[in-house]
Amino acid sequence: MTAPSNLITAAILVIGDEILSGRTKDKNIGYIAEYLTNIGIDLKEVRVVPDEEDEIVAALNALRGRYSYVFTTGGIGPTHDDITADSVAKAFGVSIDIDPRAVAIMQERFAARGVEMNEARLRMARIPAGAELVENKQSGAPGFMIGNVIVMAGVPSIMQAMLDAAAPRLKTGVKMISETIRGDVREGDIGTELGEIARQHPNATIGSYPFFDDKSGPNTNLVIRSRDAGSLAAARTDVEAMLKRVRGTLKATA
Repeated sequence: MTAPSNLITAAILVIGDEILSGRTKDKNIGYIAEYLTNIGIDLKEVRVVPDEEDEIVAALNALRGRYSYVFTTGGIGPTHDDITADSVAKAFGVSIDIDPRAVAIMQERFAARGVEMNEARLRMARIPAGAELVENKQSGAPGFMIGNVIVMAGVPSIMQAMLDAAAPRLKTGVKMISETIRGDVREGDIGTELGEIARQHPNATIGSYPFFDDKSGPNTNLVIRSRDAGSLAAARTDVEAMLKRVRGTLKATA
């Protein structure tokens, strides 16, 4: 598929030993992927790294130079192993300190809930120099955006609130549109034909996804995606015609 010149791309950097150990099952990647697709940003890569500064810095520097945006999740809580903010500051070569803006937000929220603003919670107000705060309507402690990096919590409900807050600041491209066709054939029945159609339609992507139907057995869904409605329609026409031919041939030889 030919990439448009205004293509906006993104990566996700998931941070946390608990993800790598399997103790915590990630629930954020799929949500962010769908969210970005819906606003015209292409998710191109996902990495998972441990709570180790060197690993976070190396991954962040690699990703932020390659994509329009990098979204990080995890590691901005109140405990000693929450080192994402420090690692981001190191990656950008800036200082990090308690941010009065973050403190004011957190004090107001905590006071309303009768929660003490102790030393541990104050860690969540440490923000790299030059970063913009990302509002957190769920629990108060903000995320932040520095350069093209958006730093968010790992707790899904909090991450989602931060993503909503950050989204209006993001540049977006033309939205991807898609259509799904039920093949009523096995994936192996159409592999060659589908590859030829894909070559004939460079401005669309065509994927095949096998599944098992309880009534008819092995089957395949075909998903056609494009940023241009005309290109998608043309590809769909050829796919549907191909499926009709293949089903007819299979029926005749059964």
